[in-house]
Order: sequence, then structure tokens, then C-alpha cells
Amino acid sequence: MKTIEIDEDLYRYIAMQTQDIGESASDILRRLLLPEAESASPEKTVTSKQVTASSAITVPAKAQSKQQDLFAHLERVGVVRQKRTVDRFLSILGAMVKFNPDSFSKVLELRGRNRVYFATSKDQLLASGSSTNPKQLPESHYWVVTNNNTGKKVTMLQEVTRVLGYSDADSQALTKLLDPSTGNDG
Repeated sequence: MKTIEIDEDLYRYIAMQTQDIGESASDILRRLLLPEAESASPEKTVTSKQVTASSAITVPAKAQSKQQDLFAHLERVGVVRQKRTVDRFLSILGAMVKFNPDSFSKVLELRGRNRVYFATSKDQLLASGSSTNPKQLPESHYWVVTNNNTGKKVTMLQEVTRVLGYSDADSQALTKLLDPSTGNDG
């Protein structure tokens, strides 16, 4: 077995193509790149050390970053299959709370000219303006206004990634999950 290094964005793409729990990176690439070879699987004599190093896509290894864990989680919960933008928005932000529990409170500082975007209660958001349509982030005590168009949701998500210290590549990948029509310029 050969080892290759790939960029984070390519790793996330491969991880997002997972169809079965425990599917290895090699299996995913084989399925994507060599579809005719799917029926004829090659002989595999892989040690457990090699499996741990090369196939922890759906079950992240301890050495993987929180960002890799986040993207793997978003794949498992099927964010890309959610039809409504607001559902993807809530799922992505909920996952970000889960993987950034100690720092997510920083997003409470994000505000618009006349509106608070995040709060720890529905009432705080209702008091900040009319038509806020507050929704609670899944499995958290945080709330977000959702009565914004997709463009504003994208901007809010980009600000959250900035505040939490995500890379530009991760920010773009999350933006693409929220709004698949988003171009490379974010």
C-alpha cells in the first residue's frame, strides 16, 4: 500500500463521498475513479496499522483535526441532502457548536447594524428586532435569527468561521454546503 498526501479540501471531498460506514478512502476513490472495477475488487492484504492510517473517514481518528471531524459529521447527518437552506444553516451551525464548545460563545458578538444574530435565548432575538424567526441550533443552547435571505445566511456563516478561526478553505467548503450555488469567491 502506498501513502499519499492530499490537501484538506480534497480530503473533505473524499469524505463527503462516503456511502457506507467504514468505507476506506481507497474504496471511495476506486468507486469514483474506476467504476468499472467495482465488481472486481483487488486482493487486499492490509495491516490494521495501514487501515487506521488510511481509512478513518467516517470514524475520525484522534489525530484528525476538529475541522475534519466537523466535515465527517456533516456528511453523516446528510447536510447535502437537506432541501431547505434554513435546515442546512441550522445543521452546520449546530455541528460547529458541537465541535467548538469552548469557543462558540464568541459568535454572540456578531451583530448587524440593527439586529442581534445569535443569542442564548429566543427572547433575546425577539427583542432585537421584528421578524427575526429565531431557531434553536440543534443540541445546543444557542439561538440564531433565520429570517434572512440565503446571501445573508452565507455571510453570517462566513463570519462564524472567521470568529472560530477556520481556514479560508474550510469557510468556502462550509459555504458550499450551505449554498451549493456559491462560487469559489465565497
